[in-house]
Amino acid sequence: MNTKVDDLDQRLSERIRLEREARGWSLSQLSERAGVSRAMIHKIERGDSSPTATLLAKLSAAFGLTMSSLIARAEASQGRLSRRQDQPVWRDPQSGYIRRHVSPMSELPLELVEVELPAGADVPIPASAYALHRRWIWVKAGNLTFVEGGETHLLGEGDCLELGPPQDCVFRNAGSGLCTYAVILLKTG
Repeated sequence: MNTKVDDLDQRLSERIRLEREARGWSLSQLSERAGVSRAMIHKIERGDSSPTATLLAKLSAAFGLTMSSLIARAEASQGRLSRRQDQPVWRDPQSGYIRRHVSPMSELPLELVEVELPAGADVPIPASAYALHRRWIWVKAGNLTFVEGGETHLLGEGDCLELGPPQDCVFRNAGSGLCTYAVILLKTG
């Protein structure tokens, strides 16, 4: 595995602990707010386990952050220019998807994320991960099946979908090749 990804996993573990401690929360309090077992959070904070995308979304939402913000805080990149080689990259240990935080860290309410979703992968994300955000998905290559609540959207290369109110969703690559898409998040609250 890529050393940069391994380093980011360690920094994510530390960042999750710091975010929890900065709020004065115990492991049990974070567990209750995120809907994640106390034992799993403890394993993640110790670096014994890497969070899945779904679990990371739940923890981020409990902190009032997007996954992108939490990952970027772990990476601590700054400045107006975000060079590709310096962009925070995180690999979901469950699906193998690769998430790259493209936009520079700033006070602007906009985040741009690039995702590479392997063939056959499903990534469920809870509605809480998108509270107080407007979101768009732009497919750059391949095909994406996006399940938003009870509605299914089939997206091809170049298609862009504005998401509705936050609902549980699933990013799915039912094809035989890689799907690359961008997620644009605009903080509204």
